[in-house]
Amino acid sequence: MDAVDRQIIAALRENGRATYADLGRKVGLSASAVHERVGKLEATGVIVGYHAVVDPSSVGLGVTALISIHPTDTADDNEVALALAELTEVESCYRVAGDESFIVKVRVPTVDELERSLGALRKIPGVARTRTTVVLSTRFEGRPNTTTVGLDA
Repeated sequence: MDAVDRQIIAALRENGRATYADLGRKVGLSASAVHERVGKLEATGVIVGYHAVVDPSSVGLGVTALISIHPTDTADDNEVALALAELTEVESCYRVAGDESFIVKVRVPTVDELERSLGALRKIPGVARTRTTVVLSTRFEGRPNTTTVGLDA
C-alpha cells in the first residue's frame, strides 16, 4: 500500500459513495486506475465493506448505552463475544484491557428495552456483572480518522 492508496482510503472514508472519477480527480489518477486500486484494496481485505450512516433516533433507537462487561473467572472470551454478536441491539463490541473484558455499544428504543437487554447480557455464560453508562447526547461518532491514514506504515 502506497501514499495514493492511503489517499483513496481517506477519500472513501469521507464519502463512500464517491465515484471512481471523483476519486481519480482527488488523487491524480484515471477512473480506471482508481477502480483497479480499490478492487485490490477490497481483495486484500483493507477495505472490508461499505455502509449507510443512519441517524439512530430517526429509526426509533432513541437510547444509547455503553456497557462494560466484567467476566467470571472461567469465562471464555470467544464464547462471550459470539453470544454478544447474537444480540441485535449490540451495535459495537470492543475487547478491552482492564477489569472489564468487553465494552459494548447498545442502541434500543426505550429505557425499558435497555433493561431487557441488560437482563439478556447478564444471562450470557461468562458474564459476572455489567456497568452501564447511558449516553445523554452524541457530539460526534464514527468520523473518519484521516490524520493516521496518510502515515507510512
